[in-house]
Amino acid sequence: MPIRTRAAVAIVCGAAALTGVAVPAAQATDTSEVVRPWQLGGHTAATARASAVAAPQPYALPVTFSNIKVASGKAAVTVGTSAVVHVPYSFTLTATNVDVSADDLYIGMDFYRGSASAPTADLYGDSPATCTVTSSTSSSDGVVTVEACKGTVDIYPKYDLAITDAGAGWHSVAWAVAFNGQNPSNPADITKIGTAERTGLFAPAVQRLSKLTVNAAPEPVKKNKTLTITGSLTRANWDTGKYAGYTGQKVKLQFRKKGSNTYTTLKTVTTDSHGNLKTTYKATADGYWRYSFAGTSTTPAVSAAGDYVDVR
Repeated sequence: MPIRTRAAVAIVCGAAALTGVAVPAAQATDTSEVVRPWQLGGHTAATARASAVAAPQPYALPVTFSNIKVASGKAAVTVGTSAVVHVPYSFTLTATNVDVSADDLYIGMDFYRGSASAPTADLYGDSPATCTVTSSTSSSDGVVTVEACKGTVDIYPKYDLAITDAGAGWHSVAWAVAFNGQNPSNPADITKIGTAERTGLFAPAVQRLSKLTVNAAPEPVKKNKTLTITGSLTRANWDTGKYAGYTGQKVKLQFRKKGSNTYTTLKTVTTDSHGNLKTTYKATADGYWRYSFAGTSTTPAVSAAGDYVDVR
């Protein structure tokens, strides 16, 4: 799969992370090598456990996340082969003694698949979140600042997804990283970087966009004669960047009589090895013919536009 250029706040893992030094993200040759900001602490800790030497760690940034909303509450987002999908999110960030106006304080949200400690895939935004201060109060503990943050996770199917990523199993993580003057691409002292994250949050399923066609023939047709209804069920293949037939799927043949607003299911047809559909039915009245697919965990429901047939 092609590699999408990572955001400026990503660093690269490996030996460089162990010593607190990272090479620029643009030099990464594989997505598995790139560490997102929210992984800074956990990744270096895992690296340290794998070796006999304790790795330097970022400090815990005193930040919390609440009122988290993702994808406007939708259970799934559908992604085709080329169009970028922007998934909105928002949350409240509460920071204690943190300079929220600092240029190198980055806040955002990622979607990850698998475990937070070893994600198998990661989706992220083109830009960090935009945050607005809603209150700032002083107490014996210091200055507590509350911000309303919002942004988007931007999904590029060509670069970000493989067909094995389809379906549920995604989670979201809200994160904040304060670089405090350290170079994000090459920090001299990682212990001066503060990180905070909240993992295991809701994220929508990511589904392969589906398409369904229908054609009823002949048109027009004599009353009580046989119509042949053909069609095709396809879905996005993120590995090839094309749409491919969805095989072995049960699809309903439906009819809506002229003047009616309701489709009635007539029979169920199964797609062949190429995703094609073909069946016959007796034509008794003017109306619209269509196929309708209920969807699966990896592929959304879809109905073809009705094909009108004049019965004479």
